[in-house]
Amino acid sequence: MRLAVLLLSSIAAFAAPQRIVSTAPSFTETLFAIGAGDRVVGVSSYCHYPEAANKLPRLGSYLQPNVEVIARLRPDLVLVHAEQKTTLSQLAGLGIKTLAIKNTNLEETLRSALEIGAAVGLAEQGAALEKSIRAKLAAIEKRSAGKTPRTLLFIVGRTPGRLDGMIAVGKGSFLNEVIRIAGGKNVLFDSPVAYPRISMEAVLRLAPDVIVDMGDMAVTTGVTEEHKRSVVKLWESRQAIRAVTKKKVFAVAADIFVVPGPRVAEAAEAFAAMLQ
Repeated sequence: MRLAVLLLSSIAAFAAPQRIVSTAPSFTETLFAIGAGDRVVGVSSYCHYPEAANKLPRLGSYLQPNVEVIARLRPDLVLVHAEQKTTLSQLAGLGIKTLAIKNTNLEETLRSALEIGAAVGLAEQGAALEKSIRAKLAAIEKRSAGKTPRTLLFIVGRTPGRLDGMIAVGKGSFLNEVIRIAGGKNVLFDSPVAYPRISMEAVLRLAPDVIVDMGDMAVTTGVTEEHKRSVVKLWESRQAIRAVTKKKVFAVAADIFVVPGPRVAEAAEAFAAMLQ
């Protein structure tokens, strides 16, 4: 019996995809987290974690993956976001197998660990990862239970060196739920779009208790502490804003805040600390 089980396991491992391409950081992080990192042969330009991902061939951005580069990598599975219809169609035309994944909100993000695990022959590991993330998030949420939530504004886009052209986190983003779990309330929780554009007048009206600014640091690698301090100083000139007067403006440059993957609990922990 034991020999049969081992044989079936070996067959399943052989049948599982051995050359995987990831077109988004969240997919890459999940693949490495469940133990499939050694099978990843190409990643997007924005995949920085774990460190091993930096050594892999780059195939373009999430919005513009280079299908020709992907094809040259001879993958037997490509992970693509479900919204990337053109890329999915192009790869299908080349006879390349794909897995279309949705991870816009938090529940989809958690389920994606199960989907990716099953697709690469590591269903148990995917289930274990999903369970672990849920447990960590539940523990964070339990700590904040019963407390009056503080309001938080998360800026994900902004004109460099200026407080205009701002884009913030709205209702449709996975971060909206992560902020709630951390004990906060997204000031744009009722926005009809995931990432609305907002003005300084809107910031004054919304009067957030906490501002988290990642606006001109979307490319998180190489951001210095001096740059972060300069971002905080930008806001310090706006003393009419509640978060500024309370010294609750934080400049951040970390993928955990924008990658809907295995490290969402780290983002929740960071938000919880800022909301204290």
